[in-house]
Amino acid sequence: MRVLPAVTGRNEFDALVIRTDYQDDQAWQNVVAVLMKPWGDRQYEAEVHFVNDPAWAGATVEEVLCAVRADEDVSVVFLVDQETMKDEVHALLAVTTLTRDECVDDEDYEQLTEFGREFRTVPAGVHEIYANLSIANLGFEEFAGWAHDDPEGAFRPSWTTDR
Repeated sequence: MRVLPAVTGRNEFDALVIRTDYQDDQAWQNVVAVLMKPWGDRQYEAEVHFVNDPAWAGATVEEVLCAVRADEDVSVVFLVDQETMKDEVHALLAVTTLTRDECVDDEDYEQLTEFGREFRTVPAGVHEIYANLSIANLGFEEFAGWAHDDPEGAFRPSWTTDR
């Protein structure tokens, strides 16, 4: 497994978005534009830390997790991968940084990862997921469950038009 550059300069309130596909710069610009729009019913300001470094091209989920584990403030990382770039709504891959070692026991870990360690989210969902996980209002497993129940397999906040 390759070693990726450290993520630096991220504010703890910024959602971490990492680009791993470099085949379509226009699609990347579209993703960035959507992520920077105000979000939620109250139109909160978008706070995002983008990693746009070709050293991350083709990075696997495990490689990304190894690179971001040192940042204790990151409970979820959002990947802009090949599927994101090709998808009409640019659904990002949300990945929990939770490890088995952080759980009380196997049962706890299985409950918290019932729907897996990753799921797709429309760009508008990035902010809602990150904000709720940051304040422990909701857990990753709840968002993963909603994505699991979506006909297209992506989390879609109730306030968004990405339906």
